[in-house]
Amino acid sequence: MTYPVTGPVVGVIGGGQLARMMAPAATNLGLNLHILAETPQVGAVAAVRTAVVGDYKNLDTLREFAAGKDVITFDHEHVPTELLHTLIAEGVNVQPRPEALQYAQDKLLMRAAIERLGLPNPRWAKVSTLTELLEFGDATGWPVVLKTPRGGYDGKGVLVLESAGDARERAASWFNQLESRTDFSSLLAEEKVPFTRELSALVARRESGQVIPWPVAETIQVHSVCDEVISPAPNLEAQVAAAASEAAVHIATELGVTGVMAVELFEVPGSASGFYINELAMRPHNTGHWTQDGAVTSQFEQHLRAVLDLPLGDASALAEVSVMKNYLGGEHDDIFGVYPLAFSAEPRAKIHFYGKEPRPGRKIGHVNVTGGAHELEQLRHIAANAASILRDGRPL
Repeated sequence: MTYPVTGPVVGVIGGGQLARMMAPAATNLGLNLHILAETPQVGAVAAVRTAVVGDYKNLDTLREFAAGKDVITFDHEHVPTELLHTLIAEGVNVQPRPEALQYAQDKLLMRAAIERLGLPNPRWAKVSTLTELLEFGDATGWPVVLKTPRGGYDGKGVLVLESAGDARERAASWFNQLESRTDFSSLLAEEKVPFTRELSALVARRESGQVIPWPVAETIQVHSVCDEVISPAPNLEAQVAAAASEAAVHIATELGVTGVMAVELFEVPGSASGFYINELAMRPHNTGHWTQDGAVTSQFEQHLRAVLDLPLGDASALAEVSVMKNYLGGEHDDIFGVYPLAFSAEPRAKIHFYGKEPRPGRKIGHVNVTGGAHELEQLRHIAANAASILRDGRPL
């Protein structure tokens, strides 16, 4: 009697869309992907053979999940580092390691690390009182951006304060709540960077040191949520693109990152480097979804290779330009019912659905389109039109 040949077992903590999109890559490589899901309804559960439901903040749950795995990696950065240190002490292979992951979990640690590495950083300060915030704003100039160091995403945990008066009126409650917080005791204040657009420098690093970047992409935000990505970033000066890519490689190397890392950037023409670093994410990232259809090796395959310390794949682009367009839940809730219209209207569009219940404003999938640089606006229209059909049941 013969049995199926299975490769290494990769455990992913978190069952969201990133884990879901690792599944096809794992299948192609013959890897056995196991998911620790938050609920039975999360998107990755339907995409893998083995998924268990449990609390990623419970040590016993993590121990049980980690048993027999060749490596543990993540769909998100929220697992407490003290639990990860315990797992590692008990012999579990965790990638990325908490010593690196902490810089994606805590924006204050990240800012200090970027400063230590000598990379372009906006002026910033750790502030624990309203008085300290006002002093920072007066010294650097208003407006000022105030952030929670942990837990914020897609615009959550961020206040843009236009003046000292605005800060007194809107930020005081944030400081009053610090006494009751257990996850952080200070906030992050940053100068509001006069950027012209946002960029993403995506890289992957394996534990033995190999690092490979993808082309630097432009990201377009709508209501603080990533709406569209264009790779490579149009009309980006070659020296700025090279410096941004080199910065991402340097961060991944010096912080000991394993797996995929996204460095979110502000393009600032006229500054010394042409950009400032905004945030880090140590996992596959929304700004890298274009790689599924637009690169030799997708970010999901590359992440799996990297956390297993396998040689990394070619990250070259397959086309002159790739466009990724997110689509949110909208007026229409029958995604599969509008597939015939979307497929016939835009046959060049590659549609990715996360298996989430469509709700207004909820990110439920994305569309990729690739082609020549001369047809960029047409590609953007194709992606936007397909997204409109999927969102609202009708074309633009």
